[in-house]
Amino acid sequence: MSQTEGAEKAGTRAEMREETERLILDAAEQVFAESGFGGATMQAIADGCGLPKANLHYYFASKEKLYRRVVERIFTVWLEAADSFETSASPEVALRRYITRKMQLSREHRYGSKVWANEVMHGAPIIQDYLESTLRDWTESRVAVIRRWIAAGAVQPLEPRWLLYMIWSTTQHYADFAHQIETLNHGPLSDAQWQEATETVCGIILRGIGLEARGSTAVSGAGASEAAGT
Repeated sequence: MSQTEGAEKAGTRAEMREETERLILDAAEQVFAESGFGGATMQAIADGCGLPKANLHYYFASKEKLYRRVVERIFTVWLEAADSFETSASPEVALRRYITRKMQLSREHRYGSKVWANEVMHGAPIIQDYLESTLRDWTESRVAVIRRWIAAGAVQPLEPRWLLYMIWSTTQHYADFAHQIETLNHGPLSDAQWQEATETVCGIILRGIGLEARGSTAVSGAGASEAAGT
């Protein structure tokens, strides 16, 4: 076998392993979201990704290790969203980008959001180190930015932490309480409704801290009818 052929095979094996891990993590995320850590089983996760349980244990030796990997992946996705809060941007631009990205994550990663919420509500036994390090550092850096905006008169005086908590709770509601929203909406939100909801959240929060909310779209009659389920 030539060196090139060996490298290609090694690359193929690495790609296959990566894809298998992704399938396992996707299935585990949903099972942990629906059953919690205590109720989830490795068998249910194996069934969810279509693998024998023995194969699952080959990739993840225990439920605890698999759970932590799921949480790590969620946290990585959220940190990438956090980067949309550009510290060099104007308050309106920075907050609008951040809120919009958080709403997108609630749509695209609803199970991940539920896993995170369940973990925190149970005292964060697995991810407390993330809360005390990476999340705390990110929060403190954004608190400092908001305080600079306040000092410059760009936004109304407020406690920055309450603003961040409001953004988190409002945007993540669309993931953590997705079933309730879909029940009241008579089905999943359409693309237009997601855009409408995002603009509404942005508008309320931006106006609430003294910024002009110049959204890209306004609530239309058609969108309002969809929201009413008619």
